[in-house]
Amino acid sequence: MQPVSTLLLADFLNEKQFEEFVKGLLIGTYNYPFEKNHPFWSARFELHFENLSQKKLDHIELKAEALSNGQIACQEWMNKPANLKKTETFSLYLKNLAKKYELKYTVFNRKKCEELGLGAYLAVNQASAHDAAFTILEYKTTVKNAKTFGLVGKCVLFDTGGISLKPFTNMHYMKSDMGGATAVLGTLIYAAEMELPVNIIAVLPITDNAISEKALLPSDVITAYNGKTIEVMDTDAEGRLILADGLSYLAKNYKTDFLIDLATLTGSSVRMFGDTCGALFSNNEELKNLLIKTGDHTNQRLWNLPLWDIWKDDIQSDVADLKNMSLKPVGDCIIAAKFLEQFTENHPKWAHLDIAGVAFGSVGYAKEKAATGYGVQLLTDLIENYH
Repeated sequence: MQPVSTLLLADFLNEKQFEEFVKGLLIGTYNYPFEKNHPFWSARFELHFENLSQKKLDHIELKAEALSNGQIACQEWMNKPANLKKTETFSLYLKNLAKKYELKYTVFNRKKCEELGLGAYLAVNQASAHDAAFTILEYKTTVKNAKTFGLVGKCVLFDTGGISLKPFTNMHYMKSDMGGATAVLGTLIYAAEMELPVNIIAVLPITDNAISEKALLPSDVITAYNGKTIEVMDTDAEGRLILADGLSYLAKNYKTDFLIDLATLTGSSVRMFGDTCGALFSNNEELKNLLIKTGDHTNQRLWNLPLWDIWKDDIQSDVADLKNMSLKPVGDCIIAAKFLEQFTENHPKWAHLDIAGVAFGSVGYAKEKAATGYGVQLLTDLIENYH
C-alpha cells in the first residue's frame, strides 16, 4: 500500500469533527503488536480539507498525532503478555520515555521503599521475584502559576490474586491490571508532545501480585506510608494497598491542585456498569462535575457513586486501623474508594476512578478482550481544557 494525497470533500464537518476524524484514522490502525507502517502514519500521506486554514490543520495534525501516540502506548503496554512486561522492562521503557520527553524520573527499589516506609506497596511486592519500582514521573511547564495535577495509576503488571488466588478461568486477562498506569502514561505523552501549560506529577507503584514463600498472608497487619495499620483480609484486594501508598506519598511530598487516581480495581464496578462507564468517587463537587462532563464529551464516561461515611464501618478492623476489604458481597467498589479516602491526607480535590470494566474489553481489533485505551482522552481533555 502506498500513501496517496486525499482530498476530503466534507463541508458539513466542523473543526472538532475533523479532528475526531483524523484521530480515528490514526488510532483505527492499531492492532497488537503495533508498528507505524500503515499509510496513514506515513509522512507522505496528505489529507486536504479546504474548510480550514493551514495553520489550523497543522495544529489538528499535531494534536491528533500526540493523542494517538499516547493512546496507542497505553493500549500497547496493556496488551503485552505477562512475560513481556516484567518490572525491569516497563521501568526501562519509562526511563527512556522520560529522557525523550525531558520528564523528571525517580524510582525507588525495595531497599529505598523500606527506608521510606512504603509498607502497603511493599506488602504486595514482597512475593515478587522482581525488585520493587515505585516510580515518579514529573512533567513541568515553564508557564508561571500553572495548575499541578497529581495522578496515581494502579500498576499491577500481572495479578494472580496472591494467596487469595483468582479462579483460573479468566486469569490470562490479568495482564490488564495496569490500566490506571497506562492511562496516566498516555496522558504524559500527550502533555509533553503538546507542551501543555500545566504541571503533572505521576506516581506509578509498579509491581506484580505474585505467589511465593514470602507472600503476604490473609490476616497479616501491615503499616502504610502514612502510618496507618491495615489488616489484610484478602490479598487479591492488592490494588488499593499500592494506591494507598501512592496517594499518601504524592499528597505528603508534593503540592497539587488536583489529586486523581485511576485503577482497574474491582469486579464490583464491572458487575455494576459492565463496559459502559467507569465508577467515579470524589470529595469535591467541582472536580466531580468536571469529570462527568469531560467523560460525556470524550465518550469515556463516568458515573458518580457515594462516599458516605456509613461505608467506613465496613473497613473497621479489630486488630488494625483499617482492613482492606469487608468480605461482604456488596458494594466493594464503594468500600475500596472509602478505604483510599483514608490515604488522601485530606486533599481537598481528590477523585478516584475505578475503570475495571472499561479499560479492557471487547474491541474491534482483537478476537479476545483487549485494551480500549480508556482514560487517555478523558484525562488529556480534562487537563488541557481546565482553566
